[in-house]
Amino acid sequence: MPGATMKKPLSCGEELPMSRNRFAILVVVATGLVCLYAAPGPVWAQSSSPAAVQPKNIAPAGAQSKKTSGPEDDFAGLKYTDEQKAEIEKIRQDTKLSQDTVQKDTKLTADQKDAMLVGYKRLEYGRIYGVLTPEQQKQVRENIHSRRAADQSAPHKTPHN
Repeated sequence: MPGATMKKPLSCGEELPMSRNRFAILVVVATGLVCLYAAPGPVWAQSSSPAAVQPKNIAPAGAQSKKTSGPEDDFAGLKYTDEQKAEIEKIRQDTKLSQDTVQKDTKLTADQKDAMLVGYKRLEYGRIYGVLTPEQQKQVRENIHSRRAADQSAPHKTPHN
């Protein structure tokens, strides 16, 4: 087209027009929506009203039985450097701010809030995992494997027991 200007492609050092915060929000919203749609069929088949739903009862995918340990325990026993401690504290503060924002959002339903909160927690664990050394990551993977094996061997409780 005459008069049209070609935009120069961005190089590695140039900033993208979308801010990091906006991108992070889009990722979290997408994760929340994926969590909503990945919920098992019986969750969608419930006939109770949203006000009757208890938000704290929604468990992450794969967590059908009541557990005595969770993903946060997978990091137990690790010795962190001062730099790791500072970075992990920053990650936790960022997650807390994001979760508080979701809790205060009046436009979201209880189910949407729960999905977003679970998504934020998963992102937090992933970011913390990224701060770890390869040896620490190996230990966390072993802890996860042990926890999952224990969860599978534990008797599953149903609400009618």
